Amino acid sequence: MIDVSAVSAWWTKCPPATGAAVMATGIVSVGLHLAGAETLSLIVLVLACVTWVALAAVFVVRLAGHRRRWAAEARSLGALTAVAATTVLGTQLSVLGRQTLAEALLALAALLWPVLLVLVVRHWEASRMPGAVFLCCVATQGLSVLAATLAAVQTTAWLARAALALFWLGLVLYGLALTRFDHRQVVEGAGDHWIAGGALAISALAGAKLLSADSARLYLWNDDGHGVLRTLTLALVTLDLAWCVVLVVAEVTHPRPRYDLRRWATVFPLGMTAAAMLSVADALGVDWLKGPGRVLVWVSVAAWLAAAAGAVLSARTGTDGEGTGTPGVTSRARR
Repeated sequence: MIDVSAVSAWWTKCPPATGAAVMATGIVSVGLHLAGAETLSLIVLVLACVTWVALAAVFVVRLAGHRRRWAAEARSLGALTAVAATTVLGTQLSVLGRQTLAEALLALAALLWPVLLVLVVRHWEASRMPGAVFLCCVATQGLSVLAATLAAVQTTAWLARAALALFWLGLVLYGLALTRFDHRQVVEGAGDHWIAGGALAISALAGAKLLSADSARLYLWNDDGHGVLRTLTLALVTLDLAWCVVLVVAEVTHPRPRYDLRRWATVFPLGMTAAAMLSVADALGVDWLKGPGRVLVWVSVAAWLAAAAGAVLSARTGTDGEGTGTPGVTSRARR
């Protein structure tokens, strides 16, 4: 039987960063699809869609009836999970042939993206920011991935070129975020520090999608452009893997076993890295990436299960799932 009071409490307290759970669940579905586990991928996708609908309802209700709270949350770093989660679901739906739904989600994400991006970036601090600062890159590259995916299906050149522009903008935003990232978060962060690597992974995925979108009918990139995009995509995968090594070592040497809502932002980069490796392997013909990519898919599934178990336990014990108990604040850096 559904505990109405528990659902009401969740509805009231639900912070913007909860969107990371949809991002994580959606990308795990993508990874399972790429690994050939279709049935499991569809089950996980349904979970992601249900959660997305619930969070979208929270977003609309607060916009309509709690404007001050909505405005405050829209300025937080976690607000950009709304865009990223929407694009991840749209991409998977497009792959499954649901182009109308994917187009609708692209339109929605494109409307939200400039508003939330401006609000968030205007309230950046000069330095010592948590890993969620990289969501500016993730949200932008998510749009690029979805736009490139639809461009390939519809053979639409302007959409592919828009995706390319977003790809380059995403890399610029990554560089800006890196200058503000508090590198101590690697050993102190509660989970969202992993987005530093995940942002590179989704950038690599965007590069792979752009390369796959090209065809004799569209002729998007000349030989020089194709070469630059190929080299950059491989470099992004390499940098992402380097970040993963650093982050794993930090987790081993400075373990943080306590559940935190931001742990969903750890699952997302793992799943995104797996998806990027498998997509880059197909788009660029780098077959050796397939083996590690498939292994990482199941690692991300295990991480998702751990995060889900932590969330259920946190709900049962009545804790808020955040280290400080205050949405929007970490011990040393603003979220």
